[in-house]
Amino acid sequence: MLPDLTEALQQRKLEGLYRTRPILKGPQAPHITIDGRNFLAFCSNDYLGLANHPALIAAAAEGAQRYGVGAGASHLISGHSWAHHALEIALADYVGLARALLFSTGYMANMAVVTALVGREDTIFADRLNHASLNDAALLSRARFVRYPHLDLAALEKQLKTTRTRRKLVITDAVFSMDGDQAPVAELLALCQRFDAWLLLDDAHGFGVLDAQGRGSLYIPREVARDVPHLIYMATLGKAAGVSGAFVAAQAPVVETLIQHGRTYGYTTAAAPLLAHTLLASLQLMRQDNWRRERLAQLIARLRQKLQTLPWELLPSVTPIQPLLAGTSQQAVRLDQALRERGIWVPAIRPPTVPQGMARLRISLSAAHTEEDVDQLSAVLHDLASCC
Repeated sequence: MLPDLTEALQQRKLEGLYRTRPILKGPQAPHITIDGRNFLAFCSNDYLGLANHPALIAAAAEGAQRYGVGAGASHLISGHSWAHHALEIALADYVGLARALLFSTGYMANMAVVTALVGREDTIFADRLNHASLNDAALLSRARFVRYPHLDLAALEKQLKTTRTRRKLVITDAVFSMDGDQAPVAELLALCQRFDAWLLLDDAHGFGVLDAQGRGSLYIPREVARDVPHLIYMATLGKAAGVSGAFVAAQAPVVETLIQHGRTYGYTTAAAPLLAHTLLASLQLMRQDNWRRERLAQLIARLRQKLQTLPWELLPSVTPIQPLLAGTSQQAVRLDQALRERGIWVPAIRPPTVPQGMARLRISLSAAHTEEDVDQLSAVLHDLASCC
């Protein structure tokens, strides 16, 4: 078996698909040290610049003093602390839905929702560019798995119209993690209501960033939320929120079903309460610091304006995710390495994460970046375009 694995790994290297783990020294920030070298980084999902915020560091220390380090048990035994409880209430209020449930990761949250709500007698409809966690959850559920072309609601409507199963579940990213484009949430909700289908919206990259107050791709006033019982909203807490974990928000019966039947909820130790305590501080900053989203929008506009004349296609996106198409995996890796030689870290994204021939640089912006950071990246990319 070992020779087979070694040969497969070598082939992966030849195809430009081999991945390594860079070692980060110090906190997440626009200027970082990786493997002993200093870089200007456009690679993290710390969209609001909160991952190293002094208020969150102080909250983490206070949380450790108050709750200790580990939860010690699952939520259903004795691991569900007051910090978890308070955060769930605050998150539900923030996004305008009845209840929220915490998970250790977004992957676990999607797994719980899909496998708890649908099974062999049901059908899942998925956007073709969905995150791997949604696809894996669909396969694990054993429901019929139907994929529709990216953002093609006409195709989805035909599929919903001709499907007769016990339950229907539409699953989609709200902001697509590799393209930075957005799902048409209002239209999806209307379709799901029309055909009596659930909608699971994965807003990992929209929560904290979109909406004037950072409430994500879908903020629903409470008086409206009562009229959308088919909606299930998932967002992660390790990106814009700057900490760790995820949550699912929905109507009370959905949340209770996840507590009773969500395997990735019930069969794992609860996340450390100090993280929940820290996230309460993060949520407060997300509510009040609108300037972070304003700065982020300005940086996005500045970057897009400066990169328009490059030979590589900049995909349309108004989010912090700005993909620059390179073509083959080898081309993307060469561009990645050339940037590193000049002190800039932008990751090359290759198949199977993206389709063949669509390898790219995934530029991620943060409110912690400056205009000078953006201008430096632009200047180096233009230099590479003229000489390489």
